[in-house]
Amino acid sequence: MADFLPNPTPSAERYLENLAAKLDVPASRYEEAERRYKAVGEWLGRDDSSLNEYSPDVYVQGSFGLGTAIRPANDEEHYDIDLVCELSADKAAMSQKDLKDAFGKELGLYASAHGMNEIEEGRRCWTLQYADGAQFHLDALPAVPDGKSKRKLLELQKFDTTWSDTAIAITDREQDNYRQIGHQWPHSNPKGYAKWFRSRMERSFQKLREAMALDERANIEDVPFFRVKTPLQKAIQILKRHRDVMFADDPDNKPISVIITTLAAHAYNNESSVALALTAILEGVRSHIDYDAQGHEVISNPTDRSENFAERWVDYPIRRDNFFNWLNKAAKDFAEIASLAARTLLVETAGPVVGERLAKDAAIATPESGRSWLPALFSVAHKKPAPWPVVRTGTVSIETATWTAKGFSRPKQFYSNSEPLRKNANLVFRSKTDIPAPFDVYWQVVNTGAEALAAKGLRGGFDTGLVDRGTILHKESTLYTGSHTIECLIVKNGYLVARSGAFIVSIR
Repeated sequence: MADFLPNPTPSAERYLENLAAKLDVPASRYEEAERRYKAVGEWLGRDDSSLNEYSPDVYVQGSFGLGTAIRPANDEEHYDIDLVCELSADKAAMSQKDLKDAFGKELGLYASAHGMNEIEEGRRCWTLQYADGAQFHLDALPAVPDGKSKRKLLELQKFDTTWSDTAIAITDREQDNYRQIGHQWPHSNPKGYAKWFRSRMERSFQKLREAMALDERANIEDVPFFRVKTPLQKAIQILKRHRDVMFADDPDNKPISVIITTLAAHAYNNESSVALALTAILEGVRSHIDYDAQGHEVISNPTDRSENFAERWVDYPIRRDNFFNWLNKAAKDFAEIASLAARTLLVETAGPVVGERLAKDAAIATPESGRSWLPALFSVAHKKPAPWPVVRTGTVSIETATWTAKGFSRPKQFYSNSEPLRKNANLVFRSKTDIPAPFDVYWQVVNTGAEALAAKGLRGGFDTGLVDRGTILHKESTLYTGSHTIECLIVKNGYLVARSGAFIVSIR
């Protein structure tokens, strides 16, 4: 393996931070995903649902649940949301097929009621496709609780049972007993895995969350989990994009995300930056790979030591080879990036390994000096503090943002911290609040950059907003290049009762 540099240059540290920021899923997308899966949960639990008696519990698993999801590389790719629907039923009273069919029937009714395409059946789950413009699909997995059974099995094998109580039994139509009633079901534990993963970065997470709450003058509980990104999560996002680029022509045999995530979390020691986290991970992952009596690699599920994430390497040795080839190349590539100081060299070196567009966008966001652009954006001197006493009684969120420009007849939606917009475009922001009327609406726009400064156009105060027929609207235009924020605030009886959080708009 290549030697990884222990002391990356300040420019490289900033650049890696910006790579992660550009890869990260915008907060609005997390909120949209949450709305979508909660809508599915409400449907499954409605009064006339055939599953209502089983008290459906719907939650996210996978990269969205761990905060390691990355943006699609292009407009044709979709965000994959992995969903679990856990039903309070007894696996001994039904077959896997019974559960999957019952769940599929209700999910199909949901799709039909909302004018969506027919759901598609996969090996373990059902897929719910949204309209093309949404760039979303949900892979929904039916499950039943299996914590007691899993705990007993792990105890018999003398394995750790710390995370076993949230284990679930799932469906798999390729299993021989798929149609038979019995106790032998496949299992999983997404809640337990998420708890283990968070335990590996707890110190970093709490420190960052407290800092964000202090900066925003909010309670720490008001900062949602998905807005906090630790160096571990950012490093995993960068490594996943590096993998995707390396295996663009062979996606079926690329290293799987759960192996990268598990080994990275084991190797992480609460390093304070992405560069240092990458160093620790790329140097340390091999020490967390075990071997069985036959010499085959074992990468255990931390919530169930009897499960080997690398089990299929025995039948598909190319996947084993690809993993170690990728690991060596990632170490070499990021060692080279860490050694560079010039922006042009950073872009030239990163382009072939993370994608040319991403490499350039990260450089656009990178200042020549100082800390990463995101913290700087939220703490500029001309940003005014809210003048109202804070009494949180509800919520407000920026639901949609659209832009139009010359040559575009229809508004196009964009998201917080998304790709930079062109200059001289017209923007419309729509917000939604659960605060009962009457109330006052204010918008705080904070812009940055040399153009705004030269034109004496820096803004950081509060503009009075309007409510038009129950809809909170605000219009802006893209005058100056740079990174800017807009936030919606609700004031009632002289108190600040809700604020949306900053929506980031980049202009080039």
